[in-house]
Amino acid sequence: MTDITASPSGAPGPAPAFLTATRVFYDAVAEDYAEHFREELVSRPLERALLAVYAELVGAGGRVADLGCGPGRTTRRLASLGLDVSGLDLSESMLAIARRENPGIRFEHGSMLELDFPDGALAGAVSFYSTIHTPMDELPALFAELHRVLAPGGHLLLAFQVGDEPRRHEHPWGRPVTLDFERRRPEQMEKLLAGAGFAMLSRTVREPDADLAEKVPQAFLIARRPSA
Repeated sequence: MTDITASPSGAPGPAPAFLTATRVFYDAVAEDYAEHFREELVSRPLERALLAVYAELVGAGGRVADLGCGPGRTTRRLASLGLDVSGLDLSESMLAIARRENPGIRFEHGSMLELDFPDGALAGAVSFYSTIHTPMDELPALFAELHRVLAPGGHLLLAFQVGDEPRRHEHPWGRPVTLDFERRRPEQMEKLLAGAGFAMLSRTVREPDADLAEKVPQAFLIARRPSA
């Protein structure tokens, strides 16, 4: 089946190649990925603390979208922190796992570039390592879309690996797929967020953890759509 997405005129058209490549990759590795990273947040206390801070900034009951949610582990954590959270992902195979493991949470199929939310509908949006397959020249449009769906005063949380060169994952778990995982510089992302109308609240950079087989630092940005 050919992927389709909406064109600027609203008519359906072919999905960008990077979206198709991302969907195919995660459909192929979904079960392996979910098993390998089953306890990921358990060994990441800083990430858990940042999610708790983010939930407090949004406020109890705030409507939040976890974009690129994968198997829904971060989505579940956000729900446990009192947020009204839903998940979105390109991969139907990932969504099947997320729905199976989190029957009380809503998960939808879709792209971050074409969000099915009215303007200002969300109190928060989370992209936990899910912008890493979006080409740099597509990020301004992505951040403009995130700005659109956030209400004034709404908060955005981004997580990504720090660096200048992508890491290529070839045939993970023996699956016949390959995908590049882009690394970014925090100051680079902050400039793009500012260009989309966001105000920065915090930048956290954690050094790589050898026990987690990390090779590069991890960055976490919290930005806000200004109230005015």
